[in-house]
Amino acid sequence: MSTRGADAPEGRMRVVIVGSGVAGLVTALALGDRHDVTIVTKSTIDESNTRYAQGGIAAAVMPGDSVASHVADTLVAGAGLSDPAAVQVLCAEGPERIRDLIRWGVDFDRQHDDPAADFDAGLEGAHSFHRILHAGGDATGYEVEWALVRAVRASAARVLEQTFVADLVVTDGCVTGLTVLHDGVAETLSADAVVLASGGIGQLYPHTTNPSVTTGDGAAAALRAGAVLADVEFVQFHPTALAVAGSFLVSEAVRGDGAVLRNAAGERFMVGEHPLAELAPRDIVARAIASEMARTGAPVVLDATAIGAAELERRFPTISAAAREHGFDWAHEPVPVAPAAHYWMGGVATDLDGRTSLPGLFAVGEVSCTGVHGANRLASNSLLESLVFAHRAAAAIRADAASPSAAPRPWSGLPDTVPLEQGAESPEFVGMPTDVTARLGESTVTLDATHEPTRAELHALMWRNAGVHRDAAGLREARDVLAGWDLPASAEASVERRETANLLQLARVLVAAALAREESRGAHYRADFPAAEPAFAHHITVQAPSRFVSAAPSAVSAPDAASVVAPSRGRALATEPSAPAPAPREQVTV
Repeated sequence: MSTRGADAPEGRMRVVIVGSGVAGLVTALALGDRHDVTIVTKSTIDESNTRYAQGGIAAAVMPGDSVASHVADTLVAGAGLSDPAAVQVLCAEGPERIRDLIRWGVDFDRQHDDPAADFDAGLEGAHSFHRILHAGGDATGYEVEWALVRAVRASAARVLEQTFVADLVVTDGCVTGLTVLHDGVAETLSADAVVLASGGIGQLYPHTTNPSVTTGDGAAAALRAGAVLADVEFVQFHPTALAVAGSFLVSEAVRGDGAVLRNAAGERFMVGEHPLAELAPRDIVARAIASEMARTGAPVVLDATAIGAAELERRFPTISAAAREHGFDWAHEPVPVAPAAHYWMGGVATDLDGRTSLPGLFAVGEVSCTGVHGANRLASNSLLESLVFAHRAAAAIRADAASPSAAPRPWSGLPDTVPLEQGAESPEFVGMPTDVTARLGESTVTLDATHEPTRAELHALMWRNAGVHRDAAGLREARDVLAGWDLPASAEASVERRETANLLQLARVLVAAALAREESRGAHYRADFPAAEPAFAHHITVQAPSRFVSAAPSAVSAPDAASVVAPSRGRALATEPSAPAPAPREQVTV
């Protein structure tokens, strides 16, 4: 294993950024050429969730709109879990970050072919104002990504493509670098600061709008290193993905422009579900669609015919092309849609400057949990969050560089959490014996505790038991099955195997937190606890106890247990490992 990274000159920071979506690229650009910046991406620099964002970016920049209105809408969507201070930062600093994008070359759509004209802002679900800025019609993510890629390529930042992040290097409690794999060769990158911008966990599910690279690598590495994660149980399922292979996203902006949902009988079933009908918050629409499909045994359809062929082509050229590719003429016929995993509200817990619980480690974008989204993300707030908090993280890193002799600024944490209690046990969360019987659907199978799952097996389990609808029986089944699955560590493990190991680790903590949250709130719906409970109006945090942090530099297996704090009970609930973990070390590279 080689090591890269000499000491930087005084006043310059060695910063390694993991991920090349909007969060990672903006962090690099905001740091500028005053620091030694390296961007690590496991695919190419332009492949990320950002590229596929259709709807746009929400910001209070239109005449008559206000920051206060944007704040109010975000808090409502967050269902009581959004941090008001973080939401205020997001909405107040958003307009300036939009100006940054324009300066970097993003050409947002205007009402007329005049750069001075007002933005052609759209309306999306749960927004009270037309504030969704888009570029290239429904190609906003693509336009933003390419503008940022061009700017980064013109900078002094170094880009390492086709490079997989295996683990973080932790020395004396601080993150001091990371281990990567490139062409099968392990290498250690030393850093004064590591910024995770690695995206979400969409590939935990078989139906997702996310690209294949979203396997939770950064979040899993952070968990193994001992970082605190929060809100991991909250996964947003987008209501309207084309019901075809690949789950192509049909933007909420289509419904904002007048498209409606119909059941097999042609009825607009959302009218009776919520006052905003098709523009209700995404979790409500997704559950209504899933329930309607279960009730009728038939798909629901999105009817956009009233918008008109010319307007659909102008406003949604990407979706129009995808519809044609799959044999649909959506200007003249409704198209079948279904929910698909879309966005993870949870992630590595940060403060308002992107700092995590581990000194030297920052997190921005979907991999982070800033407290902005709460239990359910407001439409088109994701790119804005990446812009705003990437800029703040870069400012914090620059401030650290200006005072190199000062102790690292402590993490201020998320508000409204119960202090983590590691090591506590509960019968509700004990693991299973070496040989167990689990019920999977209609069949009963015996699983060995060392079963190595395929990605398809993990997909099927999570979609059925921890998807749009959840209950204790399904979550317990998932917990027991996951406890019997393992992917042993191996220095020769392929990237795909390591990705599946990361997903397995995150599936365990997601299921544990979902079991602990005995209520329905936002994107987390429990059929056995269908109402929100005031006692659960807090974040649930998870953290791998130190005894489960692996010391093996090539480890691919997850720490098989994590403490889960259930705020209503004020105690930790723990899943137990199927095999003893190595003792913790003062210096850990996992």
